[in-house]
Amino acid sequence: MTNGTLITVAPTGAESAKADVPALPVTLDELVATAKECEAVGASVIHVHIRDEDAQPSLDPIRLRETVAALRSSTDLIVQLSSGGSVHDPESARLAVLDAGPDMASCTMGTVNFGDDVFMNRWEFIVDLHTRMQERGVVPEYEIFDLGQLWSLQRLLDKYGLPAGGHVHVDFVMNVPGGMPGTAAALVACQQALRELPEGTTFSATGIGRATLPVLLTSLGAGGHLRVGMEDTVTYAKGQPVESNAQLVARASAFARLAQRPPLTPGEARNLLGIPAR
Repeated sequence: MTNGTLITVAPTGAESAKADVPALPVTLDELVATAKECEAVGASVIHVHIRDEDAQPSLDPIRLRETVAALRSSTDLIVQLSSGGSVHDPESARLAVLDAGPDMASCTMGTVNFGDDVFMNRWEFIVDLHTRMQERGVVPEYEIFDLGQLWSLQRLLDKYGLPAGGHVHVDFVMNVPGGMPGTAAALVACQQALRELPEGTTFSATGIGRATLPVLLTSLGAGGHLRVGMEDTVTYAKGQPVESNAQLVARASAFARLAQRPPLTPGEARNLLGIPAR
């Protein structure tokens, strides 16, 4: 069991509309302010989706580079860009995310039904993304939406080698309609399957919507790490909207301290994930 807890904040995502969720950070200024607040209460990684001038999901390369630069100049957080974008983005735009030079990027290990949509991740695309990250020194976070995707990850590593930095870290994204449920039993099954991956592999877990707290508590108890944020839930409690991403990070940090696994600093998180200091 790891002595500290890696807390990732996913502040925006590609699903919620600003009109429906006024507290959602969609401008660069809002994102930077959110990042500072979340770092102050325990986050060490920020998982970034960006929006355009109309607050719509975007993979605009100029905006991505500006976002990475602004977050680096304003915080010590590890900047992790989403290579998923929205379910409608083409593969070429998703691969081009790496051109912005993030510390990390997500790498989803398979296609999954995503509500009424399909989040497409062909094997050839996964291989291309993985190998490009190796070449550029970008550390992946392997996103796992269903148990079988761990076997795809094992196949990827066996055939194409370890990621940049040499450390394997996965994030279990749970309770997406079409993916695995956000239950303790499902998370335990995933944890057991990690035994087939390289020694020292670490995991975090994300509970979507009402699964947020059950997944958070189970992950802490199982020695895992946490991802929270308004990408994953916009409700703090029944009938109570989330006020800010920092509110969710502060709650996760409090639980981590109660578990005697306090939040890792960004520097400690870099050591864990194999990311060089800036």
